[in-house]
Amino acid sequence: MSEHHPIAVIGAGLSGLVLARVLHVHGIATAIYELDASPTARNQGGMLDLHAESGQAALRAAGLFEEFTALVHQGGEEMRIIDKHGTVRMAEAGEDGDRPEIDRNDLRRLLLNSLPDNVIRWGAKVTAARALGDGRHEVTLADGTIFTTDLLIGADGAWSKIRPLVSAATPSYSGVSFIECDLRDATQHPATAELVGGGMMFALADHKGLLTHTETDGSVHTYAAFAAAADWLNTIDFADADAAKSAVLQQFQDWDDRLRALIADADGPLVPRLINALPIGHRWDPTPGITLLGDAAHLMSPFAGEGANLAMLDGAELATALATHPDTEQALRTYEQALFPRSAEMAAGSAENQAVMFGPDALENLIAQMTSYREPVA
Repeated sequence: MSEHHPIAVIGAGLSGLVLARVLHVHGIATAIYELDASPTARNQGGMLDLHAESGQAALRAAGLFEEFTALVHQGGEEMRIIDKHGTVRMAEAGEDGDRPEIDRNDLRRLLLNSLPDNVIRWGAKVTAARALGDGRHEVTLADGTIFTTDLLIGADGAWSKIRPLVSAATPSYSGVSFIECDLRDATQHPATAELVGGGMMFALADHKGLLTHTETDGSVHTYAAFAAAADWLNTIDFADADAAKSAVLQQFQDWDDRLRALIADADGPLVPRLINALPIGHRWDPTPGITLLGDAAHLMSPFAGEGANLAMLDGAELATALATHPDTEQALRTYEQALFPRSAEMAAGSAENQAVMFGPDALENLIAQMTSYREPVA
């Protein structure tokens, strides 16, 4: 006999965890099914800047804002824009800003610890999902387990197994590829550490860039970013770390040695990533008993810093709608009516920023854009 849940969430990322936490605050139980085998099965990524109107608002709704402030990376809002010759062209101290930085792993741990122990089923890989009628759905897992639910919520990321039940859209390549790497102890690389600073750094030229975060553990996380064909990463042998470094450094031959050291001295393997996105304005028709959150709903490139923030806001707003509307379908429509225009605006902004950062005169255009954000409105 299959298990039944009034509310089932697929995915224990930020959106699914915020949803479950806000529902828990309102006394509503959920079941989360997560592909990862455990909370520590993989690193969750680098630093996030949480915005007052979205990520921070979600944490306030979750009753976790004070705990969040204790985990903030002091000085993490520092920002530098550097040319390829190592000249700092723009710098901000990042003190007393409204977008504090937090390590994604710390944030996820905060959310996990705020939930009852029995909420998340780890190591649960979804292989199939289907509608049963009257808003009910059936989900099958890789181990043969089957469960049913009155409300199925897809919070399972870019390649969501739940999205096809409401939308035929799939992510496509954005035109930008990343290669990730780390200097695990920045004190061992003092010249590079001094150049990139204590927060975020952008070095842009020639339709490519080095984008870094200095993290709370003293490491520097780097994204070597390229406007490139979708198959370009396939030309590099990432199984051979030295060969991969050599190939990537070829792309930065005339860059400052302190910037090149981010790759040349990187610890561990280089990790390739294609940056994919759903169509801007992605939406779906109202569908009984099902909806989407986060990247499953609005995967976008990372160049507006909005993806995680929107995912958290999605979770908080859906949970609030479910807690305040006695009719589930009305709650879903209330949530989606706000979700669609908001995510379309942010996805468009992210695509525009990508064009700025990897187009002609990228460095000057980025400086002008950042300067405009700080000019007083007349």
